[in-house]
Amino acid sequence: MLQLLLPFGKAFVVGGVLCAIGQILVDKTKLTPAKILVIYVVAGVALGAAGVYEPLVNWAGGGATVPITGFGAVMAKGVKEAVQEKGLLGILSGPFTAAATGIGAAVLFGYLAAVPFRPKDKS
Repeated sequence: MLQLLLPFGKAFVVGGVLCAIGQILVDKTKLTPAKILVIYVVAGVALGAAGVYEPLVNWAGGGATVPITGFGAVMAKGVKEAVQEKGLLGILSGPFTAAATGIGAAVLFGYLAAVPFRPKDKS
């Protein structure tokens, strides 16, 4: 039973730590949420390019891939693979190819969630 719950615990701890760091940044600094988002994506790209994020993903699963840092790491991995296949042109195409499925799913599910609701004026 413990072996079944262990992956969920790892994901919960890693995802929780990443979210807690973001919340501390919101509470204790004057950084806007948009700036924190950019910091997280850039950190994910840097950690992914350095090869540090992949072992974390292998260990924590969804706890490392679901937060926005996982998006940055996917983009870095896409650039690495595309540069190996296409040369320097891969720098431009790699991140979009690697992240296309996640972006497409976010757009689709966002649209499906918005369909049943009607926008209203705030006034």
